[in-house]
Amino acid sequence: MKIHKDLDHLPAIQQPVVTIGTFDGVHLGHQKILNRVRELASETDGESVLLTFWPHPRMVLRPDHHQIKLLSTQEEKQRLLARFGIDHLVSIPFTESFAATSSEEFIQHILLEKIGTRKLVIGYDHRFGKGREGGFDYLQANQSRFGFELEEISREDIDHIGISSTKIRQALEAGDLETASSFLGRPYELTGQVVSGNQLGRKIGFPTANLEIGEAHKLIPTDGAYVVSVLHGNKAYRGMLNIGNRPTLQGVNKTVEVHLIDFSGDLYGEELELHFHQYLREERKFNNLQQLTDQLNSDKQAVLDFFQ
Repeated sequence: MKIHKDLDHLPAIQQPVVTIGTFDGVHLGHQKILNRVRELASETDGESVLLTFWPHPRMVLRPDHHQIKLLSTQEEKQRLLARFGIDHLVSIPFTESFAATSSEEFIQHILLEKIGTRKLVIGYDHRFGKGREGGFDYLQANQSRFGFELEEISREDIDHIGISSTKIRQALEAGDLETASSFLGRPYELTGQVVSGNQLGRKIGFPTANLEIGEAHKLIPTDGAYVVSVLHGNKAYRGMLNIGNRPTLQGVNKTVEVHLIDFSGDLYGEELELHFHQYLREERKFNNLQQLTDQLNSDKQAVLDFFQ
């Protein structure tokens, strides 16, 4: 997948089949659109194109609304999209001036002049242009004038529940990994860099990697203990993860700490990618370190049982 961040230097794209959106989380609904774009491109010997935006439009349009949480960082989204065989990812910087672009200008200047769109595929609720004025009805009414083919993907349902990034966020914030994974079509992922911690885990037989999450808006699931798999380089490890304030240790700041089973070595400065598989329990305060150690041994056994 080729990544483009400058509309003025796009290469010539063969018979472009295009879709548009933020695609946060790249969930099953997004995947249906991506698969259809790829299918249409293959039918015409064309190339598939995803036109997306960074930062997320809500960060620009609602700068005082600090509660937005993203299911995928820009780097995570790029990795996910590459798995679906998209040929071109065009990432447009979303600014206040770009937000003022009319739907007509967006179509004429970007879709037609810059990309040369031959087919456009959009989700059932996609809106674009200043004030979200553009949508499927507008495109359909002007299709002959624009000169590209148009297709809308209908609402994607699982057990009569519409898939949405909002519902996935709500599930993760409630510790409902089953729902989140079923909507995403995969385990939720979280990427961070290992930084120095208090090293208490090493003293009680459970050395942990303390993760710093670089993207401030990345959604961190609810506090508690989890079964995770941990990717480090080309290797995967079984892991037990704790998210929270470590009340047994009188902690005040939220931490994300993972113990890698069957790993020994120094991870400081390294990047780890966590995949969430099962929510084990809420975080709680123990009366002493022995009780904490006993619980960690129980958590470890749960991790081993999960991966059997």
